[in-house]
Amino acid sequence: MDTLIQQLINGLTIGSFYALVALGYSMVYGVMKLINFAHGDLFTLGSYIGYTVLVVGASWVTATFGIWGGMAIALVAAMIGIGVAGLVMERIAYRPVYKAGRLPLVVSALGMSFVISQGIMAIWGPNPQAYLSGWTPKDFLQFGNIRVPVLQIAILVLALGLMALIYWLVERTTFGAAIRAAAQDRDTATLMGINFNLIIFFVFALGPALGGMAGVMQGLKYTRISFNMGWLYGLKAFTATILGGIGNIPGAMIGGLLLGVMEALFEGYVSGAWKDVFIFLILILVLIWRPTGLFGEKTAEKV
Repeated sequence: MDTLIQQLINGLTIGSFYALVALGYSMVYGVMKLINFAHGDLFTLGSYIGYTVLVVGASWVTATFGIWGGMAIALVAAMIGIGVAGLVMERIAYRPVYKAGRLPLVVSALGMSFVISQGIMAIWGPNPQAYLSGWTPKDFLQFGNIRVPVLQIAILVLALGLMALIYWLVERTTFGAAIRAAAQDRDTATLMGINFNLIIFFVFALGPALGGMAGVMQGLKYTRISFNMGWLYGLKAFTATILGGIGNIPGAMIGGLLLGVMEALFEGYVSGAWKDVFIFLILILVLIWRPTGLFGEKTAEKV
């Protein structure tokens, strides 16, 4: 039982990374009908921004703000930096080809994915980098025979809190209603006085910002980061989006958490070497038997 609980905690933690990235996928698709394949690379860029903040100012940040303060600064810097990067990407790579149809947008997204990953390699080098152990707390909480790192609990609480905040914003506020209306019918929403450009600004800033924060969390938990890790994390987050229902904000959150738990259980009880195969097998099965996801797709095509 103790091993099962430990695996569930690990699964929820990694699932929270997938869920945060999947939220960005879902928001962009819901409004723009665009699968932003560069989203995983923005996740990677966020992890490198957090790494750079901690490397450059490690001693000063730790001495001034402590370990927790240093991590908070890295998370905020990644959110701001990747939010700005998302807006720049929308402006130069997507906006010029909106009217050309979906296929050119997908090609542009794939192109941006390679540009970002190769840019990371050019700036930080091809070799993996490491978040040093001195940058993170080493405390544990003991629950019976289960020892859980305080850092892991903090990451999970922060991620779940962000997801709850996004859910409240999108599902319970007037601005969230405007986002949902724009996703349902852009032309009608514009006629009703909704500023569609503001909606685009919001989804392309917040979605990547959440992914950037998840990238820092990944670096803090696993320490090792590499310039090409975004492709795999992006694919898994996309799988979580499909699992929950593309365009469905709550579905993306639950899909990410479920995927993380299933991956952790498979790795713990079956085989860690085959866990990625298992994840993509889930994607294939969902596409075959329930292509709209477990919770359904919340966007609609006009006919």
